[in-house]
Amino acid sequence: MKSGPSEPLLQRMEQTIVVRTIRNGAVMIIPVLIIGAFALVLQSLPLHAYQRFLAETAVGGFIKSLLEMANRATFGTLSLYMTYSISRSYMKQKADADAVMAGAVVSSLLSFFVVAGVNLPNFGLDNMGPKSMFLAVITGLGASALYRWLARTLHKWSRIIFSQGADWEFNRMLTTLFPVALVALVAVLFNQITVCLFGVDSFRSLLAAGFNGLFRAVPNGFFKGLLFVMLSSVLWFFGIHGSDTLEGVMQTYFVPGLAENQAAAAAGQALPNVLTKEFFDCFVLMGGCGTTICLLVALLVASRNKARRGLGWAASIPMLFNINELMVFGLPIIFNPVMLVPFLTVPLVCYSISYAALSLGLVPMIANTVEWTTPIFLGGFHATGSIAGALLQLFNLTLGVIIYLPFVRMLDRNTANGAKRNYDAFMAFFKQNETELAGEKLTGLSNVYGDFAKSLCADLRYGLQKQVVLFYQPQHHYNGECRGVEALLRWHHPVHGMLYPPLVVKLAEEGGFLPLLEETVLAKALQDRPRVLKQFGPNVKISVNVTGTTVITPRFLQFCREQNEKTPVAGCNICLEVTEQAALAFSDDARAALRELRDLGFSLAIDDFSMGQTSLHYLKDNLFDVIKLDGSLIKGLADSRTYHEIVSSITRLAHSLHLDVLAEYVESEEQREILHSMGCDLYQGYLYGAAQPLKEE
Repeated sequence: MKSGPSEPLLQRMEQTIVVRTIRNGAVMIIPVLIIGAFALVLQSLPLHAYQRFLAETAVGGFIKSLLEMANRATFGTLSLYMTYSISRSYMKQKADADAVMAGAVVSSLLSFFVVAGVNLPNFGLDNMGPKSMFLAVITGLGASALYRWLARTLHKWSRIIFSQGADWEFNRMLTTLFPVALVALVAVLFNQITVCLFGVDSFRSLLAAGFNGLFRAVPNGFFKGLLFVMLSSVLWFFGIHGSDTLEGVMQTYFVPGLAENQAAAAAGQALPNVLTKEFFDCFVLMGGCGTTICLLVALLVASRNKARRGLGWAASIPMLFNINELMVFGLPIIFNPVMLVPFLTVPLVCYSISYAALSLGLVPMIANTVEWTTPIFLGGFHATGSIAGALLQLFNLTLGVIIYLPFVRMLDRNTANGAKRNYDAFMAFFKQNETELAGEKLTGLSNVYGDFAKSLCADLRYGLQKQVVLFYQPQHHYNGECRGVEALLRWHHPVHGMLYPPLVVKLAEEGGFLPLLEETVLAKALQDRPRVLKQFGPNVKISVNVTGTTVITPRFLQFCREQNEKTPVAGCNICLEVTEQAALAFSDDARAALRELRDLGFSLAIDDFSMGQTSLHYLKDNLFDVIKLDGSLIKGLADSRTYHEIVSSITRLAHSLHLDVLAEYVESEEQREILHSMGCDLYQGYLYGAAQPLKEE
């Protein structure tokens, strides 16, 4: 899960807390981006009849107001969402408590408002929208880090404002007061120093002035446009909304070009400007910054990664209208070393070719206004008034796809290799710490292992019906006859293959769908029964594991009743093995549930039986039919006289109660003979075969 020292700089940078914070923060606002993107598409759809409908009819006016509201509530305040998500992501990386996280978020939002110029009379949505994304990243990270340090440093001072007898949550949040106030003070001082030193009205204005100053130093013409394209792409790669960050540059240097061209056309003169806003929108920013329409086509054509292709289809509609946030943040492109080269190269190539085509007269100069959301081909045609404009877009699209293709394939290979490395590291971590993790939520870990566990948990939840399969391990009598099989859960992950079963159970438990998983296993076992009988024998018993927390619940009882209505359980020879014995509390309701299961036709087994008080407690109500010996007893049987005595005592007790005894983990004839001498004649283990899938018919 951790990058090695020999890996390239960008790959190692991927795992730094800053990069992970920005990436995760960007992913958190994807729902906002999707809503905003579709609202913007519907609001600015470049169809005259549709725009007339929005402008001139009552229903259209209502729809237009609704879309404008959605746009303002999403893109209009996008930097606020980004500040919040960056701060929250940073604190999650640091695994801090909820109160600390809340204080960091408040500090970040306060700092953002301060440095964005909230005290200015013209402060509005423009200050909180995409143009301030760079500022959001800075304040989200900086203010959170500062708050966290102050919260730890000033922790003892929180006693001053502790209020005895007050609500615990109230007192907990009071502890954030001093550090939040100090972070806000630092932001105010920083902003005021910036204002005094540079003669601007806010730190945000300084950033905008810095970008404008950079372009002022470059002569008008090809290289000014080249710098714009390159810098915009670089900003996007680092998670900053490049197009909107440089909107001031666009308005100053490129927007006036269209008006000059239109004036020249009206006067019958040659059009003077190649570089206009429409030039960038139509020939460079196709699909959004990075000319990502080319990436979209390359993904759909060449990628074998299902998740990536799914993202491509989801992003396709917004990208047809040049809205690419879903692709940039969802793929992700930001901080993705594989995508760096094509993401920077393709727009520069398209810019250079388009500039040459218009300069040489191969394509007419642009004299028509075109909405930036106009889809490819329509935009080129309307901007130039010629089919040559659409053909130039087609040429750029084709060339861009060719450039992106090898990197898409490389991304697939790297993803597969990285997934294997991550999975191997995760499994090594889990198996090494399995005992310690038993009482801890794996998905609650605030590190890369916790992230990986959450991903696997989500995959399991959504692939439960199709990817869960059963293997069957035979259970033999001493005379060699196969008396039964145990249905063992296996999950075939589409990427990682068969997963370690204890991990699957733990993930299902943490994800809150363990009962559903156990119901799925029982249903599959009943469904497999005809094939099981054909493969192992007509009289074998099928054992299915059910945890003690599930087996006595009304939900599981109802599920068993429904299964019984479909296929009567009586006569099917199905045994429910109750696991997690410490969790099975013998209340009157629990006893009634177990009796009902037996009345339906299920037999019951106690799994992992030992001589502990809990195990013995199982026997007093005569509800169970089979005892399965604790595997640790069998493994130590050959070396420990104590284990001999325990197993002998259990078998004598079981026989006196007319219960069958089955030993698991029987791997040698020596173990079998020792168990036989003690009166145990049912065995399960590698001596008779490992768990195996059913044979294909």
